[in-house]
Amino acid sequence: MSRFTIHDLAGTIDARAASSSEASYTRKLLDKGAEQCAKKFGEEAVETVIAAVENNREHLIAETADLLYHLLVLLKSRGVKLEDVEEALAKRTSMSGVEEKASRKRD
Repeated sequence: MSRFTIHDLAGTIDARAASSSEASYTRKLLDKGAEQCAKKFGEEAVETVIAAVENNREHLIAETADLLYHLLVLLKSRGVKLEDVEEALAKRTSMSGVEEKASRKRD
């Protein structure tokens, strides 16, 4: 049995985004726009934090799955690919976390 990866999830989201909104929750979310996708991601983030604070392992796993899904939908709504995020992460791993954080541009 092969392992399901975040790339598999991204592919599923891409496929479902090409469906009609009657058949796809992903398409419905995308049709509502990036702002609504961001709001839904925020709601899932809060639910994930609550599950972690409550120390409920199964709930944390389920909420994290929802969070990852909604993150990828949000990225898709803004035209950002998972590979773009992976590239940014790869650059960051070339130095320590302390060095990387200090190197970020200040607003």
